[in-house]
Amino acid sequence: MQETRDTIVVGGGIAGCTAAMYSIRYGLDVVALEMMAPGGQASTATTIENYPGFPEGIQGPELAVRVHQQAANAGVEFITTEAIRIERTEGDLWTLYTNGGDMEAISVIIATGAFPRSLMVPGEKELRGHGVSYCATCDGFFYRGRTVAVVGGGNSAIEEALYLADIAEKVYVIHRRDELRADDYLQKRILERPNVEVLWNSVVSEIHGEQAVESLKLQDTQTGESTSVQAEGLFIAVGHIAKTEWLHDTLELKQGFIVTDQLMRTSQPGVFACGDIRDTPLRQIATAVGDAAIAAFSAHSYVGQWKSEHPAGG
Repeated sequence: MQETRDTIVVGGGIAGCTAAMYSIRYGLDVVALEMMAPGGQASTATTIENYPGFPEGIQGPELAVRVHQQAANAGVEFITTEAIRIERTEGDLWTLYTNGGDMEAISVIIATGAFPRSLMVPGEKELRGHGVSYCATCDGFFYRGRTVAVVGGGNSAIEEALYLADIAEKVYVIHRRDELRADDYLQKRILERPNVEVLWNSVVSEIHGEQAVESLKLQDTQTGESTSVQAEGLFIAVGHIAKTEWLHDTLELKQGFIVTDQLMRTSQPGVFACGDIRDTPLRQIATAVGDAAIAAFSAHSYVGQWKSEHPAGG
């Protein structure tokens, strides 16, 4: 077992790096764990145009590297390893079990993120970032006055379709059933929009295009019949998968995401969460950064209280 740290940040994406950097600035002894290349989901984005401070936009990998380097320059120690389990131990401490050994800390900030569910159809991977998107708020601006499609029937999909309806000329909503799963008020709003057409009992079976999305091949879930629609953008909104399986029911989750309060406190004292891993209605780089700053503030407050109650260190 290594020495007891003030804070362990789990995750090396934008949220994790920001939380670790703020923790350092609060004077905490912090280490950050990362599994792969810096940046998390941000590193897979093409041009990011809605993050403040970059009026010309910035490439996702570049932003990810910059944030990671800024955290390293601030003094954050990064360790490449994977968290396997977390457990509350004697002295109100937390033991983090990783594939590189066990670690102990007074507080833990979880920022392991989430990734969008994929349709797993031909053309999706090839055209990702070239018409295939998983975030209308991020990429919808590029499709002003054009024809786009949204896949999904839940609240997130319909909210994305409503957002796009204010931008695009035409919006198709592609749903595998004959009724939407979204809340009634969202269904009413989307069905009233004149430039929105819902394609019922349909799934996307192929995405076509040379350099960018040009058309979608659909399959009727009832008859099996195939049709094609022209669209320049496809927004996939069929949910996210949170990386919380390693928590083993330690924390309260909602549909796999960590439940927190406004101070990023989880159901366990001393454990905080920030970014896409949280149960949150909006998953953006800007919100992840804000979450992370709050999580570091809360961890600093908790560590200070812990030390006042454990003057001997345990």
